[in-house]
This record gives sequence, C-alpha cells and structure tokens, in this order.
Amino acid sequence: MNKELSKDPVRIGVVGTGKRGQKLIGYLLQLDDVEITAVCDGSVSEAEIAAGMCTSSGKKKPSVFGGKKDSYRRALDSGLLDAVIIATYWDSHAEIALLAMENGIYPGIDVPAAQTVEQAWKLVETSEKTGIPCMMLENWSFRKDNLAVLNMKRLGMFGEIIHCHCAHSHNCIDHWFFDSETGEPKWQAEYLMKHNRDQYPTHAVGPVISWMDINRGDIFTEIFTMTSASRGINAYFADKFGADHPNAVTRFRQGDIVTSLLRTSSGKTLVVNNDLLLPRPYSNRWMLQGTKGIYDEEKSSIYLAGHSPQYQKWEPWQPYEDKYNHRWYQQDLSSLRGRRADFVMLRRFVDAVAVRGPVPLDVYDSAVMSAIVELSEISARENRPVPFPDFTRGRWKTNEPYFAV
Repeated sequence: MNKELSKDPVRIGVVGTGKRGQKLIGYLLQLDDVEITAVCDGSVSEAEIAAGMCTSSGKKKPSVFGGKKDSYRRALDSGLLDAVIIATYWDSHAEIALLAMENGIYPGIDVPAAQTVEQAWKLVETSEKTGIPCMMLENWSFRKDNLAVLNMKRLGMFGEIIHCHCAHSHNCIDHWFFDSETGEPKWQAEYLMKHNRDQYPTHAVGPVISWMDINRGDIFTEIFTMTSASRGINAYFADKFGADHPNAVTRFRQGDIVTSLLRTSSGKTLVVNNDLLLPRPYSNRWMLQGTKGIYDEEKSSIYLAGHSPQYQKWEPWQPYEDKYNHRWYQQDLSSLRGRRADFVMLRRFVDAVAVRGPVPLDVYDSAVMSAIVELSEISARENRPVPFPDFTRGRWKTNEPYFAV
C-alpha cells in the first residue's frame, strides 16, 4: 500500500463545520502540505464560514457542499478528496466513514467513531474489504505526557503492566449539553434522555490501549458497568434557574457517574469512569501500575521500585516526561495555535494519507474504544459482565505494537 511521498498537497474535506470542525480546520491550515478542497455542513452558512477560514489564511476557497442532511454524499462523490475529516453529530460518524472508504477516501473520524458494536464491526469489515485505513481522531493518545509514559512502558520501566485507571471527568452540563445562559438543550442532551452509559469513553481509554497492548498482545475479554443515580442535572437547574424549571424535575436516564471494569485475556484490569454531570475540575485520572512501579497523572507523580530516591515515596513526573519525550514532540511546537496534541495527531494522519499507508490509530483501535459506548449500556442495564468482541479475529495474538513505535 505504501508509495513514495507525493509532492502534491493532500486533499482533505471536512464534513461538519460547526465548533469542532472549525477547530480542526484551524489546525489543518497550519500544515503546508494540506489543501482543504471541500467543506460540508447541513447549514450552508456554517460551511461558508469554514470556507472563509481557508481564504483568510491565504489558501484557495474549497468547494462548499451544504443545505441538506446528506450533502456529504456529494462531497464524497466529487473526486476532490484524498481524506475526509468527520466532525458531525455522533450518530452519523460511522455512516459517513463507511461511504468514504467505499470511495477510496481515508476517513478521520472525530470521537467516538461508532455508537454501536454493529457499526464498529462495519467499520472494521469495510476497511478490510476496501483496503482503506480508518482512523478515529483520539487526540489524547497523542499528548506529550501519554507518549512519554508509553516510551517508558516499552523500555520495561514499569515491569509487567497489571492495572490501569482512566476517566473523562469534566462537568459538561453548562456548555456541552445545555446553553449556560438560557438552559436550552444542545444536540448532545438528547443522549442523556435516551441512554444510561459511558457516553464518551475514548479520551480516557485512548492512551491506555497502547499502554496495555490491546489488539497487539492482549485484548479486552469482558466489561462490567455500574451507574450511579441521576441527580446532577436536576440540581444544576434548580440552583441556577429555579426549582420550577422543567429540567429541575425532568427524569434523565443518564447516571451521574459511570464505572466500567474491563478484564483482558492476560489478566490485566482497567477501570474507566465517565463523570460529566457533577461539579468538578477537569481531569483524566490516568494511572498505570506494574510490577516495578506506578504512574499517576492526577498527582503528576511517579514511583519506580529500586530507582526512585525514597522507598515507596512519590517523586515528580515532569523530569521523566522531559527525559523520555517522544520523537513527535522533539520538534519546536511553540508557535502552534491551539492544542499541540491535535496538531501532532493531524500531522501523523496526513503523513499516512500522503503515502497511502497505515494510520497511527487503526480501525481495530477505533472499534475497541467506541464499542465501550454500547457495551457499557448493555452491562449496566442487565447488571452483568458482557463479553467484549475481538475485532481482530485472533490476530491480536501475533500483532506487534505499532502505535508511536
């Protein structure tokens, strides 16, 4: 599949040009070897704003597709694209990615890539059938700290990995789910009414699947999920808008805290928390624990047996992050506008498209992370562990680690 790097720019389209889509466009415009050739949104005005971002940066105006829910079909059939960035509503991610692969276009899908296990399987099967790689754009896998941990893990500094913990802890009521001024629901609020599950597991799990060698030497075999009562949304609306506001008494299906326990074939365990509906500062709570030591992101601390200066005493993490800095961060990124992890992620995605080669996070990684959404709901509803699909169909036993190698 690999070919020599082309001197022509990589032609990229962006489907979904709202807030997240525009952020991703901003990062893409910082890449000299990228030409944004198409922008697409159900709202023509949103698509035109995105096109204006391109011309304001000195680039050509992309073709604009919009006005209909399925305008993306015309964009994908236009012959203008080598790759497409999909930043639409969650329910449409897999559908658009499937059509992209059928058209020979690399999909870069904002998280999560799929809402159901069936969709995840379709992504895997279509990528295998067409030979087109499919990548979910899980930016936290590309963070500097997480890549340094991965380097240390691969050097054996933590020994055999036994257990990990991760979370997406971020009070999202007043900006993701509801308008902070009016209390009106945004599109994501619909999921809180319909589902009780880990709605957004990929930021938490993204770095961990590489730490645990998931799909490459190990695999998740089962998941058991419990959810707390739902109180946070009602309390927020009662405090801010008054006890007579409808959302102060509306019954939401989504529990405030979701806790999932996953087990792997080799006996490792992983705890994942989804914590989006109660007051708290942002945190991912990454923790990796092995037979020789432990890393704790929330404490910004590390302890390595036989290496740390004091017996069973934490030491600061930052010197280790600097010493084991991944090569992707050894260039000067100080001039970048926006988050460096997003830039590094898109840089690696574009590099893969340019040579028609493998993407850094492949379709099997994308499927595993996304499958947690539906599997956590089934487990919580039925109060039992449920089997975790093997999207590699056994190839995990011989697959070599490759992310950020």
